[in-house]
Amino acid sequence: MLDNLTQRLAKVVKTIRGQARLTEDNISEMLREVRMALLEADVALPVVKDFIARVREKAVGQEVIGSLTPGQALVGVVHRELTELMGGANSGLNLAAQPPAVILMAGLQGAGKTTTTAKLGKWLRERQKKKILAVSCDVYRPAAIEQLKTVAGQAGIDFFPSSGSQKPADIAAAALDYAKKHYYDVLFVDTAGRLAIDEAMMAEIKLLHAQLKPIETLFVVDAMLGQDAVNTAKAFNEALPLSGVILTKLDGDARGGAALSVRQITGKPIKFAGIGEKLAGIEEFHPERMASRILGMGDILGLVEEAQRGVDQEKAQALAQKLKSGKGFDLNDFKEQIGQMRKMGGISSLLEKLPAQFAQAAQQAGGGVEDKAIRRIEGIINSMTPAERAKPELIKASRKRRIAAGAGVQVQEVNRLLNQFEQTQKMMKQFTKGGMQKMMRNMKGMLPGMR
Repeated sequence: MLDNLTQRLAKVVKTIRGQARLTEDNISEMLREVRMALLEADVALPVVKDFIARVREKAVGQEVIGSLTPGQALVGVVHRELTELMGGANSGLNLAAQPPAVILMAGLQGAGKTTTTAKLGKWLRERQKKKILAVSCDVYRPAAIEQLKTVAGQAGIDFFPSSGSQKPADIAAAALDYAKKHYYDVLFVDTAGRLAIDEAMMAEIKLLHAQLKPIETLFVVDAMLGQDAVNTAKAFNEALPLSGVILTKLDGDARGGAALSVRQITGKPIKFAGIGEKLAGIEEFHPERMASRILGMGDILGLVEEAQRGVDQEKAQALAQKLKSGKGFDLNDFKEQIGQMRKMGGISSLLEKLPAQFAQAAQQAGGGVEDKAIRRIEGIINSMTPAERAKPELIKASRKRRIAAGAGVQVQEVNRLLNQFEQTQKMMKQFTKGGMQKMMRNMKGMLPGMR
């Protein structure tokens, strides 16, 4: 996500050194590079011009404090302005309405409205314990209603049935009535999309809006559309009183222009970002954290929050106790840790939130392992006997051949897994001998804001 922009800006930081004050002369070249990086990222030209002017105004004359280089000082200014550009602070969902709080989902066909409806419903059910009902008013696209029914079931939220022979206004009225009578907290209304903006679609969604009076009208847009995403958002914003934007497929957009432009162009906050196809793949949009990720600083807060949600605290404490007692770290524990990592969205999701230098080091050390490889590791461990999992040193040549055959892999794969396990085992030993404190001390010197 946003890789190209991050790499360009990382190079820019290294270009100016050694001056005690930021001046027009020593930042002009760097600002030219920032400008080019933003334009290459498909950020709208008026947004880029305004952004560069604001950075120049705030940076010129600023003193370079302490151990910072001029490049780092300018990055501080760029970080603050990027944060402002994307909205300053997270703007959550407003559900302060007489239940049910109606959320109207709008956007073009293919933007991911239906999947996002299920993702957001699951998010509200799990995080805020809300009782959720979803209904589809898309009577045009074949199987649209069936698709919402399927993903709603997978997300664990309730679905209100409708059919292609009904009018959208009638479906919406029936769903709202049902939601009121059955005490739902939130009603999601998934509307029809088109392949392009057209008057009939806009007229229909305006009528639905007037009828339902939603507390939130969310515009769902594909981040990979870049500049087109911004133009579409502008058209919808002129037709509807949007309350916020959800960017989908943000993980597929190496440029990131939509994330940087859409807030400025529409004046509406980006509330959520969709990442990946899984129903857990949605996160609140925090402008400050996104600015840190763009500048290669990572999103440590997001990583910690993900870890708190994904890690089973009781199991983590049991493992810590086991290590303290000197029983050591075995293959059962290794498998458990891999399972916890998958719960947190997989390795690539975690690496994305690490500062650039850590993420690159982790990838070089084999951190690029994806879900397929994780499943293979679990398959190999499952092919072992309980005794072998508890005492990996028992696994010699003949056992390796048996395990490989049972897991349907080559013996080299079993050897690779055992090597990975040994490395992890050594790391765990370090943690029990105070190595964790040592590692945290090293990290403090490298991460902004840690003391």
